Amino acid sequence: MPVEVWPLWSAPHRVVMQKKIYRISGVDARLVAAFERLMPQLSAALTPPSAERLEQLVAAPRTVLLAAEAEGEVVGLLSLVWYDVPSGRKAWIEDVVVDAACRGGGVGAALVEEALQEARAVGVDCVMLTSNPSRLAAHRLYRKAGFEVYDTNLFCMRPMR
Repeated sequence: MPVEVWPLWSAPHRVVMQKKIYRISGVDARLVAAFERLMPQLSAALTPPSAERLEQLVAAPRTVLLAAEAEGEVVGLLSLVWYDVPSGRKAWIEDVVVDAACRGGGVGAALVEEALQEARAVGVDCVMLTSNPSRLAAHRLYRKAGFEVYDTNLFCMRPMR
């Protein structure tokens, strides 16, 4: 089967069980619709990003957006961001979401593995992520990928509210 290359997305980095993982390099209506459909599956409280916001993220030099596609539909998303501090180059994996109908089929694992390869390519020392305590399947996926629970407290403050 020939590999489809979307005009605004990179060639697939990895194909797993007929699922293709893409590094997003541009924004189109299909991508905006995918975020609108998938972000509420991550959390009902999330507002999907606009096309303009997605374009800003794609243009950001230290942000990578990944998408998983199966049978012509975007079925998973992941964001990777990295930054430099005195203790080294660190990265966060954020907003990992796989369509409920596709969970358990390797989409999340393929997205995480691609994110880790991207992190290695830019010299990241440590990749971090958070996961809702109720997402036990995601926790198994992260442990299998090599993540360990880190003994620390996470504090959050919303200065714009």
